[in-house]
Amino acid sequence: MDALEFDTQEIKREIRHSKPFRTKGERRRYFITLFIALALSIGFGCALIFYNNPVPVDSASFIPVTQRRFNAVIAMIIAAICHSLATVSFQTIANNRIIAPSLLGFEALYSAINTSVVFFFGLAGHAAFTGIKSFGIQIVIMIVVSLLLYGTLLTGKRANMQRMLLVGIVLGMGLQSIASFMRRLLTPSEFDILQARLFGSVNNADPEFFPIAIPLVLIAALLLLLRSKHLNLIVLGKECCLNLGINMTRETLYLLTLITILMAVSTALIGPLTFLGFLVACLSYIAVPSYDHKYILPMSIVLGFLVLSASYFMMYHVFNVQGVVSIIIELFGGLAFIIIILRRGKL
Repeated sequence: MDALEFDTQEIKREIRHSKPFRTKGERRRYFITLFIALALSIGFGCALIFYNNPVPVDSASFIPVTQRRFNAVIAMIIAAICHSLATVSFQTIANNRIIAPSLLGFEALYSAINTSVVFFFGLAGHAAFTGIKSFGIQIVIMIVVSLLLYGTLLTGKRANMQRMLLVGIVLGMGLQSIASFMRRLLTPSEFDILQARLFGSVNNADPEFFPIAIPLVLIAALLLLLRSKHLNLIVLGKECCLNLGINMTRETLYLLTLITILMAVSTALIGPLTFLGFLVACLSYIAVPSYDHKYILPMSIVLGFLVLSASYFMMYHVFNVQGVVSIIIELFGGLAFIIIILRRGKL
């Protein structure tokens, strides 16, 4: 009987669960972390709008100043949604946690487009290349180029995700080299104005673009969230997807299209934020003790906005520095990337 009881206990220990959380404690910890991060995000967002406003409340300029700050917070929310969802989903599709959608050349293409405008048409052309038309043109170009890349390298008998990533890296490096060469030939005044545009900042976001950007982001984000179960299956591999009736290639193309829309809108609206998504994805994997994307994706959105809002608040109201926050985010994101590489990709 003792041997039988011992075998029964061993079998119970080996029982594995397919639930999102292994214990109730992990589930409780997830929601506590989510609510704390959400509360901090709301607090920093409100502080960015109302704290240390130099204009009195009874002044006629109070509403315009507050509106400008509110628009900046909206731009942060858009950037957080785009980069967080796109990076987590992209890492799942590629089955690699040390890459980001920026490898596909979105920032390089954005830089090449704006540099080409200044190089060929001068500052007058750069001033004319504004408004909804230019915003739409940049989004369309990024989406079309990405879809051509996916359609060529992810379909057919030789479809290969690693090959697509390598081609994306090479194209991005080529575009960056061409853009860098053109910038060297610009005059100092042209270079200064262009360089300010090439740094990612919420100050680049024009509220005129929100009626286009917000619906695109909400639709793409909602479709990605509804695809969270399919992301869970993609992690298990192509054979598992086929056994469950899911066409891996078609599903991958669909998800990459949504990722492209998110990255294109964010890049065209705000500018390059290369390591934001990577940093937020790393924090999300640490904060969420679960494989289920239904829990990882919402956490990534909240943490993304928390990182952006806290960074801007600390820079503006603690250190009193009027700089580009993307530099600091890319610094910490780059350090996180190096640490993960040195730890052989283990989080």
